[in-house]
Amino acid sequence: MESTRMEAANSDSVRLDLWLWAARFFKTRALARQAIDTGKVEWGGQRAKASRAVRVGDALRIARGEDQYEVQVLAVSDTRGPASVAQGLYAESEESRIRREAARATRAAERAGFRPPETKPDKRARRLIRALGDIDAT
Repeated sequence: MESTRMEAANSDSVRLDLWLWAARFFKTRALARQAIDTGKVEWGGQRAKASRAVRVGDALRIARGEDQYEVQVLAVSDTRGPASVAQGLYAESEESRIRREAARATRAAERAGFRPPETKPDKRARRLIRALGDIDAT
């Protein structure tokens, strides 16, 4: 393990799964590798392999949950540090950030549309519910 870190420190590239972990896109390298294997990470518009060497200037598209990130690699690292350091490893494109925020707002609006009742329906409400059910039968 120590020799891998020394090699990565001396070279200008690092494995893709290791970089995704160091940049804090995934909590573990195993999750990063699983995302790569299932096609959720693209390098230069193509599916990537976990052993793919990431270099400064590479363009990556990462799907994490419902969010899509389009990032440019600014630095390589094989160690996981604080979030402030990890954010310095990449730059997200402006249109990617806008799309992601718009999708998040849409999902929040969809969730806000339905609100379950706070209490059980009273006698009048139960009659209305029953009447609505009868409308479908005719």
